[in-house]
Amino acid sequence: MTPPSPPPPPPRILALDALRGIAVIGIVAMNVISFSMPGPAYYNPLAYGGVGPADYWVWLASFVFVEDKFRTLFAMLFGTGCLILVERAGESPWRAHYARMAVLFAIGLVHSTLLASNDVLRAYAMAGLFLPLLARLSSQALLSVALGLVCVHLALGLIALGPAFWMFHVKHLEADALLWANRQFGADSAAIAALLEQGREGLGERVVRRVAGIPSQLGTLVAALPLNLAAIALGMGLWRSGMLKGEWRTFRLQRLAGITALVALPALLLLAAWLVSEGFPGALAGLVALVLSAPFDMLLALAYAALAMAFLSNDSGLARRLAMVGRLSLSNYLMTSIVLSAIFASWGLGLFGEVTRWQAVALGLVPVAGMLLWSPPWVARFGQGPFERLWRGGARLLA
Repeated sequence: MTPPSPPPPPPRILALDALRGIAVIGIVAMNVISFSMPGPAYYNPLAYGGVGPADYWVWLASFVFVEDKFRTLFAMLFGTGCLILVERAGESPWRAHYARMAVLFAIGLVHSTLLASNDVLRAYAMAGLFLPLLARLSSQALLSVALGLVCVHLALGLIALGPAFWMFHVKHLEADALLWANRQFGADSAAIAALLEQGREGLGERVVRRVAGIPSQLGTLVAALPLNLAAIALGMGLWRSGMLKGEWRTFRLQRLAGITALVALPALLLLAAWLVSEGFPGALAGLVALVLSAPFDMLLALAYAALAMAFLSNDSGLARRLAMVGRLSLSNYLMTSIVLSAIFASWGLGLFGEVTRWQAVALGLVPVAGMLLWSPPWVARFGQGPFERLWRGGARLLA
């Protein structure tokens, strides 16, 4: 007597896959700055690449609508995906889950060493280790955990970066904290020159430097854990609530998007105005980008999620194409880094430090177009992306 075959997997949720596609596309708009310019330019348009009005308008649009919103959305959907797999695994899901996190961390480590210093996969894998503490919670409890972790991030960020801003704004002291903030987030000419030279290094030099810096990278990842785990918990809560399952009515989704956007957008515009009025000092640019904007970034990411679930549930050509991009989200994320390296790295076209902000964002359309073009035929032929296959295959070997 042959054993019964396992039940077929439940049908995919078109809007959820499309939302993943939106997230991985949106990340490109900020990743292209990391690939094309010295690090402080990511936070500060005066640090590098801001030579005309178009660059400052691009910065403003990015700060308000893009920066950390899509990365937060990506983390939310990572949490959702992990919870879906755990729920499908039945009684003993955690060995397979930890195997997936180990392989994802290894992929992220290679990615960060060879290509992208701002890789998020390692951070998600580390945050994923805490999922057993969250997986049995209700949707309300998960949302409360997310709120609490955002508060923890704010408190730790103010402790870490607040003193530098106080020294700048009140005392104007030449203190170590203030000098450090200006090198990290400001327009310090010596720091920018050193970063330009570093950004033009060869691949071998980069690998040696990044491998030597792994311990310090781990410290940065640990510091980002509360905020990443908050986004992951939020995604899990939205799945449990039925929102990301496509169970909410359109009016309810629109109302959620409207409320969260009405809170987030004025706050982000006020933070942008504060930066402009102060002249983008490094001590304030870092505090705003990494700490003060975080709750509003998460609220706007939630608004994007609600709008996508409201308007991409129909079987339109746009929704299907975005869903194909989303089904290959890991491969598309990594392939974006390959394309951007081919454009900006010394072993590619070598355009690092050679473009303005608006030009960099325009070049970011290259990998976006690539995702939209290659994803549908790949999914139709192979189903899984190459790196999704690597991730799952590696996890099965470990489990």
